[in-house]
Amino acid sequence: MSKQKIFRLLVLLLFITLFSSLGFAQKKKKDKDKGKVRTMTIPVSIYTKEELKESQAKEFIEAGNIIVEENEKPQTILSIRSVRNTSLSLAVLIQDDLTGNINLQLKEIKNFIRNLPKGSRVMVAYLRSGKTQIRQKFTTDLEAAADSIRIVVGNSAVAPRSPYDGVQEMLKRFDALPTGRRAILLVSDGLDLSNGVSSISPTDSIDLDRAILKAQRKGVAVYSFYSTTRLTQSGNSRLVLNAQSSLSKLSRETGGRAFFQGTFTPISFEPFFKDLGLLLNRQFALTYLSTHMKKGYHKVKVYSTNPEIEIDHPKGYFYRK
Repeated sequence: MSKQKIFRLLVLLLFITLFSSLGFAQKKKKDKDKGKVRTMTIPVSIYTKEELKESQAKEFIEAGNIIVEENEKPQTILSIRSVRNTSLSLAVLIQDDLTGNINLQLKEIKNFIRNLPKGSRVMVAYLRSGKTQIRQKFTTDLEAAADSIRIVVGNSAVAPRSPYDGVQEMLKRFDALPTGRRAILLVSDGLDLSNGVSSISPTDSIDLDRAILKAQRKGVAVYSFYSTTRLTQSGNSRLVLNAQSSLSKLSRETGGRAFFQGTFTPISFEPFFKDLGLLLNRQFALTYLSTHMKKGYHKVKVYSTNPEIEIDHPKGYFYRK
């Protein structure tokens, strides 16, 4: 046998050995992850279509069988803890450059905080340029939290680069809290100016996408109230549409809900708070066993066998090992 043939044979054997070892390593890794599970807790709101239409919770609802799917595969539910079993942790975030109309709603915001269930934890912060101003750290003293609400500055000079920067910053505050029912009430115009006015779009906002992923990972549902700034009050329909679409995306993807009343700041937040109160009263902490051990994004779907039941839930989350 010539030296050239011997060399080719050695190269062939080397490749066979290399690919065999790689295949064995991959199989070993798959076998290692096979059968493993981890717990996942997400916030869900379970209610009937009739309840939301009437803005009034019933004493009892027939929820049917609740089903959780992750990446289109059924998962095992461990528990669904209700309002009675776990307290609510709520961060109230108000954009500081909103127009003065928002100051007419401060009493309603304060009353909403005061009327939260006993044991609820509340934080109050104002989103502005530079560092977000925290008026009240998480506390169970609802009166103190309500009293920390102040009038907004209402000047574009204090406008945040992006309200979603502030959302990301405040999400870190949930790390020291127990898992369970977590939520943010964001009062904002939803406009992300980080890339300039010409490129405003909910599909192009990196800060918005990051805020969604972080909220999903921490199990925080974001409820948003639309209120105008000088820029969105200008009547530019494109700006308003993109701003409201961004708030809708944030709330929808995290298991919350966005509230609007046309293109302007509503005269009263009372209708919003009625619906929000219903959704929070129907909010549960759902814990299930996830069979997906790979890092990356996992889609989530939660639904009921009862067609009259609506369930708001995060649409997915990013898992890091």
